[in-house]
Amino acid sequence: MPARLKHWPLVVLLLSLLILSACSDDDNDSATTEAPASLSLIGRYAENQVLDEGRSEIVSYHSTSQSILVINADDNSVDIIDASTLTSTVLTSPLTASNLTLRSQLDVAADVTAITAGGINSVAVHDDLVAVAVENDDKQANGVIAFYSLDSDGAATFIKTVAAGALPDNVVFSPDGAYALSANEGEPSDDYTNDPEGTVTIVAINGGIPADSATQITFAADDCDANVRISGPTGTTVAQDLEPEYITVSADSTTAYVSLQENNAIAVITLASGTVEQVYGLTVKDHSIDGNGLDASNKDDMINIQTYAHLYGMPMPDTVANFTLDGSRYLLTANEGDSREYFFAVADEAACTAAGGLAYDADDGCLSWSDEARVEDLLLDGVVFSDSTIQNEENLGRLKVVTTEGDNDDDGDYDELYSFGTRSFSIWNADSGELIYDSGDDFEQITAGQLGYDGFNNDNAENKGDSRSDDKGPEPEALTIGEVKGHRYAFIGLERTGGIMLYNIDDPTAPEFVEYVLNRDLSVDVEADLESAGDLGPEGMAFVSATDSPTGNALLIVGNEVSGTTTVYEVK
Repeated sequence: MPARLKHWPLVVLLLSLLILSACSDDDNDSATTEAPASLSLIGRYAENQVLDEGRSEIVSYHSTSQSILVINADDNSVDIIDASTLTSTVLTSPLTASNLTLRSQLDVAADVTAITAGGINSVAVHDDLVAVAVENDDKQANGVIAFYSLDSDGAATFIKTVAAGALPDNVVFSPDGAYALSANEGEPSDDYTNDPEGTVTIVAINGGIPADSATQITFAADDCDANVRISGPTGTTVAQDLEPEYITVSADSTTAYVSLQENNAIAVITLASGTVEQVYGLTVKDHSIDGNGLDASNKDDMINIQTYAHLYGMPMPDTVANFTLDGSRYLLTANEGDSREYFFAVADEAACTAAGGLAYDADDGCLSWSDEARVEDLLLDGVVFSDSTIQNEENLGRLKVVTTEGDNDDDGDYDELYSFGTRSFSIWNADSGELIYDSGDDFEQITAGQLGYDGFNNDNAENKGDSRSDDKGPEPEALTIGEVKGHRYAFIGLERTGGIMLYNIDDPTAPEFVEYVLNRDLSVDVEADLESAGDLGPEGMAFVSATDSPTGNALLIVGNEVSGTTTVYEVK
């Protein structure tokens, strides 16, 4: 059994606006309230929409040409969108508008000859250099990072590819442009017979030219503290079990922080030496504490945010970001959560059994591995969970939880329950892993109050209230940080419900909620009328400073995976 997971304490949530004191010229004290930043939708690209085909996923920005670069998984291309025409005029038809134009499409697969290219997963820009993460058509084989240069008109020229690890899922540059890095997830094959190691690739950049080869960072058991979740099938090594998801690099370009989502952990890597300094597990969230509630059922026909004893949430962050304040580094995490479930194709149930499968499903195929189950299907400790109704569908019965943790005394029943994600964002000490702040049940409380039942815990491809409560709720995934008029803000995208949460994080111990913005029509039949539904499934975000913006004000660019739209908000 894995080591007992750390639990976090009650976090005080502050929702007040920042009040600043000002002194007048005649020395009479007067209190003034500075208006916080707000989001206004000024740009949108919504051409050739296809439901849930990933026509807009990860986004980046080239300031010289004022272009937006977008991962278009449907066309397996990088779309280069013209943002130079943007003004501060707010869109009058935000659900259907498309006022941005496509400059060109980058056919990355045509330039990649070192491997047979599969999907492209991520794009990053530094100055005029572009990096694209490209997976192998054989998903368990090594992928590459493809590099391009951009001119002042946004036209791309291919430079080279550099070998990466298996399934490069995220690519970033260090702030000084001296390194490009990819998080290579190393997912197993569907039948779990081939499980490559998760790795991190570091490519040195000199004078804007990438090196011909890279440093490949691997992991070992000795790198990990006792709270790192290692939970794969018997025989899986630690290096195979760790799955790098996302990278953020410190402002001084010395250190990379890598989210290991399924492992509920963060890896800390020194870039110059390529040394793994540590891999620390993240503290779990105690859902019995007031302010840490959640709605756990999609079968009760109501918004029901409750606390539950012996239920804990694993943050399992997707996107991470960092900032430095007063000499301390802070790490922000969007605590999405993620399970592991793999099916492979077989002829029938008999073939599944013969292949050693765990279960057979006529639609999905043969199950090779899963670490999730609903609470109603588990054997719970009768002393700990003395209320026999706790497994009813209206209580915890429908909630999907981890099956590999929770049997603390190894007697075959569950003494604690661990859910996927915490439906929140958190701030941590980046180097020690100490929890500094968590947003508690803010996201569910705010969306419940603003959207009502019809929009609460909605799915991103269907307008049906409360439909994701049994899974991961609003599912915070996208995250970025930006500075506006001297204040630092966090932007968090809710993948399922949709929309952007905005928080002032000037004080990392007490962030302040500012606003929630949703550009979605909750009454539309998404499948029948996608073009009128608005923006669905924010997957990636990029912040553009006022100095680099065509409007002279800061921008937030959002890639909406499910609607296939790219949106631009002015932040001022």
